[in-house]
Amino acid sequence: MKIPFAESWKIKMVESIRKSTRNEREKWIKEAHYNVFQLESQKIYIDLLTDSGTGAMSDRQWSAMMLGDESYAGATSFYKMKDTISAITGFRYVIPTHQGRAAENVLFSCLIKEGDIVPGNSHFDTTKGHIESRKALAVDCTIAEARDTQLEISFKGNMDIKLLEDCLLASSEKIPFVLVTITNNTCGGQPVSMQNMKEIYAVAKKYNKLVLFDSARFAENAYFIKTREKGYEHKTIKEICLEMFSYSDGMTMSAKKDAQVNMGGFIATNLEDWYEQAKVKCIIYEGYITYGGLSGRDMNAIAVGLEENTDFENLETRIKQVEYLAQKLDEYGIPYQRPAGGHAIFVDAQKVLTEVPKEEFPAQTLTIELYLEAGVRGCEIGYLLADRDPFTRENRFGGMEFLRLAIPRRTYTNNHMDVVAAALKNVFDRRKSIIRGVQIVWEAPIMRHFTVKLEKL
Repeated sequence: MKIPFAESWKIKMVESIRKSTRNEREKWIKEAHYNVFQLESQKIYIDLLTDSGTGAMSDRQWSAMMLGDESYAGATSFYKMKDTISAITGFRYVIPTHQGRAAENVLFSCLIKEGDIVPGNSHFDTTKGHIESRKALAVDCTIAEARDTQLEISFKGNMDIKLLEDCLLASSEKIPFVLVTITNNTCGGQPVSMQNMKEIYAVAKKYNKLVLFDSARFAENAYFIKTREKGYEHKTIKEICLEMFSYSDGMTMSAKKDAQVNMGGFIATNLEDWYEQAKVKCIIYEGYITYGGLSGRDMNAIAVGLEENTDFENLETRIKQVEYLAQKLDEYGIPYQRPAGGHAIFVDAQKVLTEVPKEEFPAQTLTIELYLEAGVRGCEIGYLLADRDPFTRENRFGGMEFLRLAIPRRTYTNNHMDVVAAALKNVFDRRKSIIRGVQIVWEAPIMRHFTVKLEKL
């Protein structure tokens, strides 16, 4: 008999979660203006809103936190974190920040000015927000194949090299850097191949441009390179990471993802100019350059988390759970971005709620229906998140329309995944009866999805 796959961890502590009634959930979601971000966590049964900072830390991480050095300047915890980052990435300069969007704020304040253009592979919400809030433009150069959710190719997160070169050729003087997101969150947690990274780097250098990696899930990207890309099957995750980062000039990182902590982030680079500029902004926005908004215990936990999560078995356990949920959805015929990504399942809302017009936000409607069905909180990655065009102020309906089910690391069992799949099946089975969606009552001028108020139609 074949021995089944099992997790590479065991449970030492649990937290109670509460079931609720349909009537309760209908009341709560209405009070939240049909925005799941506005729901209190105690009103959630299974929370798949995000994998950012929501995972369970290891015994080694908790132990390391007890040894945190809380010195304002020159804390030993900073140097532990810095040495770990340098060993994994090859970058010698490291600046801590309180989370990934803070790293973007610090670095983009130095590099981006009004009128600039930043080409990339599907910029995520905070990244695009930091670009557009500076009156610059984010240009998506993701491969066209990523838009076909039922097409199975190994590296759907790749950048289209021709689109990138066309952008560089047309607007070189306006481009401060090329941005590569690993893994590509917006198009379904899809990885970028090593070959694509090499090509991006070569084209950027041809036009004398720098390359920045948005690296929140870099370890998951390395896992996919090891398991899918020829020539890397015998390399370790750490060896793959070193090569990946050799095709960039720097990185921003939300440590809340692949460093497996609840709070933290950093900037890393070998460019002294970037480092010197970012140091000034870090002190203004985050704190002194050896803590950057973090406590010593946070930095200790990041160091251990990065070490642990660049281990193949740890990554395999995490990604196999995502695959498990995907297999359940396959059984029920529910369409999602294929193949399953590294951190989440992205359900194709347009293929599920075919009766709901795009102007009524099918993915947000599906998110609400899943919560009403079983208290499962997912997240819309689609037309609401896309915001309005900064110039025309029209809704951007040209992208993909997903319900993201982001799975926190080491937090839920496969029994929880069974509940999620069954709840989604129930919604899927009655999908033809869902003919109306939601409309916006109030929205912020940028990054509206976090605070938008909606009403059901």
